[in-house]
Amino acid sequence: MATRAKQILVSAEPGETRVAILEEGRLCEIYVERKGRRPLAGNIYKGKVENVLPGMEAAFVDIGLEKNGFLYVEEVMVHENPDKRPKKITQMLRSGQEILVQIVKDPMGTKGARLTTQLSIPGHSLVYVPDGEGVGVSRRLPDEERQRLRQICRELKVEKAGLIVRTAAEGVSKNDLASDMKFLEKMWQTVQSREKLTKAPALLYSEMEVSLKVLRDVFNESHRQILVDSQKEYDKMRSFLRKTSPGLVSRVELYQGSIPLMETYGVDEEMKLALEKRVDLPSGGYLVIEETEAMTIIDVNTGRYVGRTRLEDTIVRTNMEACKEVVRQLRLRDIGGIIIIDFIDMARARNRQQVLEALDKELETDRTKTYIVELSPLGLVEMTRQNVTEGLRDILTKTCPTCNGEGVIVSEETMAIDIERRLRRLASLSTSEAFLVEVHPKVAAMLIGQGGVKLKELELETGKYFSFEGLDTIPIETFEITAEGSREAIQRASLPVAEGDEVRLRIEEPHMYNPADAIAKIDGYVVSIAGASSMVGEDKKVRIDSVTRTCAYGTVVTEEEKLEADAEEEPEEIEVPKRQEWRK
Repeated sequence: MATRAKQILVSAEPGETRVAILEEGRLCEIYVERKGRRPLAGNIYKGKVENVLPGMEAAFVDIGLEKNGFLYVEEVMVHENPDKRPKKITQMLRSGQEILVQIVKDPMGTKGARLTTQLSIPGHSLVYVPDGEGVGVSRRLPDEERQRLRQICRELKVEKAGLIVRTAAEGVSKNDLASDMKFLEKMWQTVQSREKLTKAPALLYSEMEVSLKVLRDVFNESHRQILVDSQKEYDKMRSFLRKTSPGLVSRVELYQGSIPLMETYGVDEEMKLALEKRVDLPSGGYLVIEETEAMTIIDVNTGRYVGRTRLEDTIVRTNMEACKEVVRQLRLRDIGGIIIIDFIDMARARNRQQVLEALDKELETDRTKTYIVELSPLGLVEMTRQNVTEGLRDILTKTCPTCNGEGVIVSEETMAIDIERRLRRLASLSTSEAFLVEVHPKVAAMLIGQGGVKLKELELETGKYFSFEGLDTIPIETFEITAEGSREAIQRASLPVAEGDEVRLRIEEPHMYNPADAIAKIDGYVVSIAGASSMVGEDKKVRIDSVTRTCAYGTVVTEEEKLEADAEEEPEEIEVPKRQEWRK
């Protein structure tokens, strides 16, 4: 595959650091690290086995986090003869035992961190594997280069450890590899020293912050530039490169633009689009990405693209475009686990194979481990992608408090019917003659009905008086009985004004049916003001002439009018409504 022009952007702010990787000017990967919420994968802990579960062939290990880590039997390393490795978890671990573990998968949802005792410490060119043996070389390197690097590592003669040569080691000299190995050996010695001085659970080794981690794992000769918008981050990154890759230091540049870095390169907008289900393709087709707890489903559609020749050609072109965008979205959203891709059905086996090969080729740009299964009998491409940390959606969003992540809520009609049913039951059990009910305005409209017909039917059937108060702040599927008592008390409690009141109101809009009049509102309660159409947008003192359950009528008090001083009368004793909450 031809090398794509790559660029890295680093934006460091007090509460968040973002690292964006652009290929041919388009955002392909984004890493977001927030204060107090750094990824944990790669951290090494001294843990304590809490309990061993023979039925699951696993153990739960306390590493000092909110939830215990999960250690599967296959992740337990045995230092003795591998041929005599015990097969049962109870033969390897016991409750209360202290062990060294490393997080291989961050805690997600209700699950704790996934652990391993097969420790490794990554460097720029090498991965140091304590208690390992032999040399492994990245298969992404050419065969000749793999042989050269393998021979160099054998000459280094690392003791009591194994080495894995990373893709970034291509073309690296023996001296640089030796320097990287010595650095990693010192880090491991530090971990061992901390282990002797601490009691479980304890953190012994912490992964680098995101900006340095990208320098170590991603940045190489194929990246033409790194732009950094923070002087502190700029200095730190250049200092790191001087120790690991001196030849790349000059490619780190301080961004001096007046417009924010991520906004300048369109990263902010791309991040917003990455939270949406629909992704448009250049030809007019589109993807629909549905992320569920079990798997992610990606549906490919032709959309408005109708092609110019045969239907099969139109389908193949859309599917080929989809291959590139699907892989970009997997990287950008950091989607892991089981992934099902529903390409548009193709009649010819040759075309199906062409699309699969195109998908394979695009996945070469993805550093995360993936595995593709051939087309299923239903024409679906099944694949898996390693899931290590939270994806973009998990970091930037939270579960909707209204639908609890379901994506749907009950309709206004369903809620109105349910509330009506509950009010009938309440009316049969309560001795109060009237109730004040807070609901969403759309639900209130359905409960009242055209001209108040439904409300009259409910009151006639139950013999009770109901006043519905519509509040935009109340979710559609919620209602609340805020007061109950006598009819007079509820009427007073439910109306914001009384006949004869003088209040200062902002006149908001002309009356829909009476052009000479205008409308003002008090907490959603409508006040119709006679002759005020020319006063829209102004604040005026209004005298309330009459009041109904749904609106009030008033007139503007003119400057010429003089208020008559009436003798103060003893206030009438008013019943205070009882406050009582009824929630769905």
